[in-house]
Amino acid sequence: MDQPITLDRTDLRLLALLQTQGRSSNAELAVQVNLSASACLRRTQRLEAAGIIAGYGARLDARALGLGLQAFVRVQLEQHGQADIEHFADGVRGWDEVVACWALTGDMDYLLQVQVRDLEHFSRFLLDRLLNATGVSDVNSSFVLRTVKAPEGLPLAHLA
Repeated sequence: MDQPITLDRTDLRLLALLQTQGRSSNAELAVQVNLSASACLRRTQRLEAAGIIAGYGARLDARALGLGLQAFVRVQLEQHGQADIEHFADGVRGWDEVVACWALTGDMDYLLQVQVRDLEHFSRFLLDRLLNATGVSDVNSSFVLRTVKAPEGLPLAHLA
């Protein structure tokens, strides 16, 4: 396994900026971290090559896109053999409504984050896809009333 990359304070400042200001130019980032543009670019490329920067993208407003209902769905499988797990995971990857999925410890096996237009569309997803999926034994859904804190990036301060 590769050795983890050592991050200094400048790397951490650069990563924090990229998480919140991902559209900034290299020149703008360089000024904010007190580096030359070429040194800033080299650091960014090193962080990309190390896999610390996994990609770039825009955060979209689900409501503005007409996807106003968010639910978290806990799923339990009947069996836990490797084939059962892979079959369920393959199904989840093909469901556009599922924006994230985590395998869990505890009472339930999976937590799905689902984003749909409305309750009718959620009902269709639940009845037509999830409850018809082979091996699903129990499902429990919770709907988001409001977002208290949205994801804005990873906490980096403790790494300094």
